[in-house]
Amino acid sequence: MTTPFPKSPTFLTIDEPFRFEGDLYDLEVEGTIPAELDGTFYRVGPDQAFPPMLGDANPFNGDGMVTAFNIKNGHCDMKMRYVLTQRLAAERAARKGLFGHYRNPYTDDPSVKHLSRAVANTNVVLHNGVLLAMKEDALPYSMDPHTLETKELYNWNGQVTATTFTAHPKIDPATGEMFGYAYAAKGEASDDIAIYGFDKLGNKTWEVWFKSPYPGMIHECAISEHYIVLPLMPQVMDLERIKAGGILFQWEPTYDHMYLVMPRGGDAKDLRVFRAPNAMPGHVINAFDDGGKLYLDLPVASDNVFWFFPDKNGHAPAPPSLRTDVTRWCFDMNDKNSAGVPTVMSNLAAEFPHCDDRYVGHAYRYGFMQALDFTKPYNADRAGPIMGFFFNTFLTMDMSTGKYKSWFAGDTSSTQEPVFAPKSANAPEGEGYVIGVVNRRDEHRSDLVILDAQRMDEGPVATIKIPVRLKYGIHGNWVPSVANK
Repeated sequence: MTTPFPKSPTFLTIDEPFRFEGDLYDLEVEGTIPAELDGTFYRVGPDQAFPPMLGDANPFNGDGMVTAFNIKNGHCDMKMRYVLTQRLAAERAARKGLFGHYRNPYTDDPSVKHLSRAVANTNVVLHNGVLLAMKEDALPYSMDPHTLETKELYNWNGQVTATTFTAHPKIDPATGEMFGYAYAAKGEASDDIAIYGFDKLGNKTWEVWFKSPYPGMIHECAISEHYIVLPLMPQVMDLERIKAGGILFQWEPTYDHMYLVMPRGGDAKDLRVFRAPNAMPGHVINAFDDGGKLYLDLPVASDNVFWFFPDKNGHAPAPPSLRTDVTRWCFDMNDKNSAGVPTVMSNLAAEFPHCDDRYVGHAYRYGFMQALDFTKPYNADRAGPIMGFFFNTFLTMDMSTGKYKSWFAGDTSSTQEPVFAPKSANAPEGEGYVIGVVNRRDEHRSDLVILDAQRMDEGPVATIKIPVRLKYGIHGNWVPSVANK
């Protein structure tokens, strides 16, 4: 490499490019890994392999780097591999960056005009024995779940014709069905949405197309027993803007955010749109039905959290000015004239949630997430300045009350998205472990911590020492070994 990475916030502190693929066997453990833990924690995040062609990039534009922590018999092995996308292969061959601005093909080098721009850096999901590395701007890549070898750009054997696919599909634990969707489904900035359903063997069971109320970002979805919900946020796309070399998304402070609700297996005419005041819906905790009412739990931020997608005046709010409420929405599906009714469960600045996967789409009690606890200290002299996304706490929240138990990672540390692993397939809901990466910013390395989900405030039962720094990941999932055979 002849060109250094820019000294911009995207590439500094813990987000300095790592660019390393390899294996670490039998990681050092402080404490004891619970004997009942038997599975793999998959995570992925952006790790730009080459300096950006146009001098800088936003945090979501890096190449997907997948980490697999295999935990069994009290031991933990770690494997890291890039998703070998068409994009990464082309840049490795050229030994330089060839792709331009985030989701803007009009700024690319002409030599890559006909290649997929997919970076597959947002989530990794196992379904039907296939590990899918996903990002919402393109189709996913399939990988071998054991070796992390990249297989192909994946379209479910030709069953998906949309040009994009979500990074947040949902799998119904009762049936094994996977539900996902595509926005900008006929090309960047289009207002086309497609929803798909697949049975547990990957066969398409449902496909419906419709138009979005406006061409905005839909980062997440939720399922209940009878519905799928797409939260539409006022980050709005514009084709002419990207043709002129600009950014794809622009925050629109006068737009409502919306919840698009479709019956599972429904037609476009069945769509209901619930409008809500301007805000930014976050990652879904869970959804469920009860007596003709649909409930959706998720954090909602008071304003735009993506500083790299500002409004038309270039303004984005300072992160400390944002308010995040963990919110339960109620949608009365029996009353066609009803509006969504929100209830604030907690004012805690919590995000990146998971529920117990055995309860996805069904009535449940516990959510597991990370948060920024503003009452806790941060030692910038030792740990360096905070740039980008920052959280310092893991927690278990009782969604029936909004009360929670939490663990603070320390005044020189930051947390990444946690996952939940049940103690056994038949354990009661919430009986298990919260597992997540902690960045030891003063030591420029990371740990993997395991906490008892019901005794979160007692601290880790095991701390797995990672002798390298893991860049900030975006999402991941726990997969029991029995599901990975």
